[in-house]
Amino acid sequence: MTEDPPFSIGIEEEYLLVDAETHRLSDAPEALMEAATEALGDQVAPEFLRCQIEVGTKVCETITDAREDLSHLRRTIARLAGEFGLRPIAAACHPTADWADQTTQDKDRYRALKKDLQGVGRRMLICGMHVHVGIPDEDARIDLMNQFKYFLPHLLALSASSPFWQGKDSGLASYRIGVFDNLPRTGLPPRLESWGDYRRSVDTIVASGIIEDASKIWWDLRPSANFPTLETRICDVIPRLSHTLSIAATIQCVHRMLWRLKCQNQRWRIYENFLIDENRWRAQRYGTEKGLIDLGRGAVVPFPELIGELVALISDDARALGCLDEVEALRDIVADGNSATRQRAVFSAARDDGASEPEALSAVVAALADEFTQDT
Repeated sequence: MTEDPPFSIGIEEEYLLVDAETHRLSDAPEALMEAATEALGDQVAPEFLRCQIEVGTKVCETITDAREDLSHLRRTIARLAGEFGLRPIAAACHPTADWADQTTQDKDRYRALKKDLQGVGRRMLICGMHVHVGIPDEDARIDLMNQFKYFLPHLLALSASSPFWQGKDSGLASYRIGVFDNLPRTGLPPRLESWGDYRRSVDTIVASGIIEDASKIWWDLRPSANFPTLETRICDVIPRLSHTLSIAATIQCVHRMLWRLKCQNQRWRIYENFLIDENRWRAQRYGTEKGLIDLGRGAVVPFPELIGELVALISDDARALGCLDEVEALRDIVADGNSATRQRAVFSAARDDGASEPEALSAVVAALADEFTQDT
């Protein structure tokens, strides 16, 4: 039997910068990026749009390590942004901003992306969270990817933080995922037989000159192009750090659970993408407010019940990895509402108090900014 993976974890987050007074999007001044780089080194980077900034933890052995690192990253970005009259928000879409008003980074990589992606790329005013889990064995990475994708809709529903788009309620919990789906090589990963099968497929596209490497494969779940990890990419970025850590811990534990089954000559049933995609749509549309299809039972199951079953399923793994509290806190996300639900509640409360629609949306941004360092 192959040696057990380390199940190490790394978290990447993309943030938006807003004016502290007006709550409108604002480009990051060059001096801010220089100060952030001086403070955080290669753990911070510019993003495609100048109003965005990306951070990434170091390789963390436990969720406790990830909490310490990500708390430091969030506090540092908030402090430095404040020196320039800005506040960061960890939301997948800004409630009122127009993508057509944004400027892209003036770097070769981003100019090439803009030229290649054209209109669908210019609309990418969205932010996500990516979670890496260390799986050194390449064939095991593909095997676990095939099984893990069943759980991707659950993660999208829990993380959804983009109900508003260009000043209107989109009617969706995650508008971001619909924007991202316009790009090529996105969505659920295909079913693959082995690492060799994966490499042959990717190498065919690379050899054609269409993409330079596997980093341009943007599936919801993929083998990382740079690290010996499986990278979960379906999540909206999440305003509250505690919720981020709960979802990251769940991702880590589900990987361990699937590995544990493998060691017992068992496995999670692999369903067709057609069926998982139906749950993915339900998560995008309703978040945690409606259920998903339990594909084993063939029935829609309410989200609190689904999460209760998931917590029970991975509780042994959570104990082994030292993150049981974080996993059990999934129930709190469901009970209190994900970010999409909370944003709509802030908007409704402001309107009930007599605010105009623009004022109510500004209140939503202010609440998001407050949540950014709430648990740090």
